[in-house]
Amino acid sequence: MEQKIAIYPGTFDPITNGHLDVIERASEMFDKVIVVIAINTKKVNLFNEQERLELARKSLSHLSNVEVVFHSGLTVDFARSVGAVSIIRGIRAVSDFEYEFQIALMNRKLAPEVHTVFLMPHEKYTYLNSSIIRELARFREDVSEFVPPCVAEKLKEKYNGK
Repeated sequence: MEQKIAIYPGTFDPITNGHLDVIERASEMFDKVIVVIAINTKKVNLFNEQERLELARKSLSHLSNVEVVFHSGLTVDFARSVGAVSIIRGIRAVSDFEYEFQIALMNRKLAPEVHTVFLMPHEKYTYLNSSIIRELARFREDVSEFVPPCVAEKLKEKYNGK
């Protein structure tokens, strides 16, 4: 029987507990989940690709069917290249849906065999996003309840010096 593979793309700058929640649930729905660290040309990242890869891998090491990779092209092309049946997208609020809906429709046009699956994080994470986490950390607020321990530590290093 063929494996059901899903991909979960994002910049993950940094990965948050909201991301982890979505990935953990996706890992129960699919045989394999590939977390794709992507480049968003509209964003300036705090962490480089290697740092984001390492933080995601450490944060997800407890999930045996999750792999973390880097990809710089179109998400839908990557999905096809690994035989993914689904692209996972996290939706926190109605404001996320409009943008994600447009992307999902374009992906369906480009690759009708790849389905977009929208997952909502646990309600305790709906207000979380990486930008808010970076801003809190920049002002030396404790972000440990919002991100995995390795991410909290790396944020402290970035903003407080090593």
